[in-house]
Amino acid sequence: MEWQPVLLSIKVALSSLVFVFIFGVAAAYSMRSFEFPGKSALEALFALPLVLPPVVTGFILLVLVGKQGPIGQFLSESFHTQIIFTPYAAVLAAAVVSFPLMYQSAKAAFQAVDCTIEDAARTLGASSWRVFWTITIPLSWSGLVAGLVLSFARALGEFGATIMVAGNIPGKTQTIPLAIYFAAESNDLTLAGAYVLMISGITFFLIFGLNVWSKRSCGKSSSVKGAF
Repeated sequence: MEWQPVLLSIKVALSSLVFVFIFGVAAAYSMRSFEFPGKSALEALFALPLVLPPVVTGFILLVLVGKQGPIGQFLSESFHTQIIFTPYAAVLAAAVVSFPLMYQSAKAAFQAVDCTIEDAARTLGASSWRVFWTITIPLSWSGLVAGLVLSFARALGEFGATIMVAGNIPGKTQTIPLAIYFAAESNDLTLAGAYVLMISGITFFLIFGLNVWSKRSCGKSSSVKGAF
């Protein structure tokens, strides 16, 4: 079994997770804190990659970052580079399809935070930035970690959007799902099965670890509340 698709998938998922976490948390906090016209439409747009077929998402990205797309032309003319059919395209596809999971988890976590605690900190002179880092983030950390794990698992298993914008280039853009598909297509079921076991095992232990951690966190919270 070639280990390159496994290593590339992990690198792509981790790289996409950086962007997903930053933009997911920022978007969720902004949506919770501000009201503005078109907010519902923007939230629906954030959720689209979660419900659209991945191939459709990949096609939209292809139109945007392809050689004839607005982003693709800008990168080509300004920086003499392109994203399409490179590992960066795989990271982009993974980030877009996993973003809704991070956004929804962060949004739910922020909404569960008691606003009166944040307001009390502000009345005592704490800035909004300090309230965010010292109160909002710690109180919503469990939900944020859940979003990170789910987003990583989703990015790890991304296929449809990846094949549209990154293609299947062995040693360059071939991730585990692509390796599974083309191994099965060439009737190499043993290799496809090995990759299936690999990605299934990684995903299982991620979700299992999250569940164990969540139960322990809930138990500690209950113990603290009981002490008071």
